[in-house]
Amino acid sequence: MAYLISIRYGMAVVLMSMVCCQVSASVVITGTRLIYPAKEAEITVTLDNNGALPVLVQTWVDSGDPNSSPTHSTAPFLLTPPVFRMDPNQGQSVRLMFTGASLPEDKESVYYFNLLEVPTAPAAADTPVNLLQMAFRSRIKIFYRPETLSGNASDAIDQVQWRIIRQAGGLALEGHNPTAFYVTVAKVGVVDGKQRFMAGSEMLAPKSKHSFALPTLKNLPGPQALVELSAINDYGADVLVKRPLTP
Repeated sequence: MAYLISIRYGMAVVLMSMVCCQVSASVVITGTRLIYPAKEAEITVTLDNNGALPVLVQTWVDSGDPNSSPTHSTAPFLLTPPVFRMDPNQGQSVRLMFTGASLPEDKESVYYFNLLEVPTAPAAADTPVNLLQMAFRSRIKIFYRPETLSGNASDAIDQVQWRIIRQAGGLALEGHNPTAFYVTVAKVGVVDGKQRFMAGSEMLAPKSKHSFALPTLKNLPGPQALVELSAINDYGADVLVKRPLTP
């Protein structure tokens, strides 16, 4: 498939020098994640250009490599239209179609929707003496969800089991996700009395374990300690959960 935009992703398109610049993306994707039910022939991605200028947009799907490009993508999805112009205050629907590759039927698979936005040059009369324009890339997750999965994605957060483990760098919090769904952890930590020991963020893959380093936790917490986490649901909302530690 031929693509019309030839630009290094995330780099500036320098028209002149760097005094005046356009520094915010204009095109907004509706939602922070896309859920693709396997039974659907396609889903729709809705975009809006909230900027004051027309933009040229290119879309593609990658399999997890943030440095991917449209010409090297091997993800089993097709987007139409892949390249288009959006005028100011205009909306655009993009159709996302699964091409039928062999994917696991007992758990979700994750891919990434990419959007590259290149602003058009303003009219000569309106152009400052010094102008810098930026090409912006947005990237959100696509969760491909087979029909045969048992359970519910909204319940997966509560089913993750947590325990304290020792690893080379010290104590860590291990999360075991026994479900068929991805659990996106925005933040997680251990609450022991009035003390909080925070860890990083991560996406827990289905039927897998992941350890979160706890650099400030020097001793094993007491028996009443809890895990406190914020996870992101299908609608992009934060869900706050408190769970006991597993012995």
